[in-house]
Amino acid sequence: MSDLRVTFLGSGDAFSAGGRHQAAYLVEAPEGGFLLDCGATTLMAMKRFGMDVGALDTIFISHLHGDHFVGIPFLLLEFHYEQERNRPLRIVGPPGTEERIRALLRATFKEFSGEPLSFALEFSEMAPDSRISCGASRIEAFRVPHQETEVSLGFVVQVAGRRIVYSGDTGWTEKLIARSEGADLFICECCYFETRLPFHLDYPRLAENRQRFTAKRIILTHLGREVLARRNEIEMELASDGLAVDI
Repeated sequence: MSDLRVTFLGSGDAFSAGGRHQAAYLVEAPEGGFLLDCGATTLMAMKRFGMDVGALDTIFISHLHGDHFVGIPFLLLEFHYEQERNRPLRIVGPPGTEERIRALLRATFKEFSGEPLSFALEFSEMAPDSRISCGASRIEAFRVPHQETEVSLGFVVQVAGRRIVYSGDTGWTEKLIARSEGADLFICECCYFETRLPFHLDYPRLAENRQRFTAKRIILTHLGREVLARRNEIEMELASDGLAVDI
């Protein structure tokens, strides 16, 4: 293993197309580990693939749709009951993140939500074009077209001398070309093939623009049933659950 690894814990869409886990990407760096998104199946995936759940320090949420953040209560239960934690856990997301997660805790585990945790739970909210530090890593958020009113974010991560870009869920935007320029890894959603919508990406649109992307490696994820049904026609790299990429 290199000093920087990204593991695709979940490469499926909200419907878990093809039996795939929902969105979650574990970044393991020398200074600690963090998640990009935390879909409902995240804890299950981490245990399935032998990940050290206790090594997590931060969770970055791209947007507040369930397949990207509903796994958080299960991680909190794990840290409180199964492997007692004493250092803080930080959750970073778009405006409204803390309110939505606390409401989610009350809805899913009402009694637990009122108990004091054995560790500090810290929230940071990111506006588009803001930057935040996570240990030695630097993360910049940019807005992507996915929701009409609430904010959806993509992330540019500078970590261990490398650059990772994550699109989150998004329709086509020229920002994807600019933000992923020269990146060591671009994690890009690709939900559809035949269908074209303004709030998700389809493979033909990405293929049309493939030569404009200059990222060193592009991996398509958040794969829907249309993409999986026509995977033999796709000439870009597709993610799979458990895929580990050393950068």
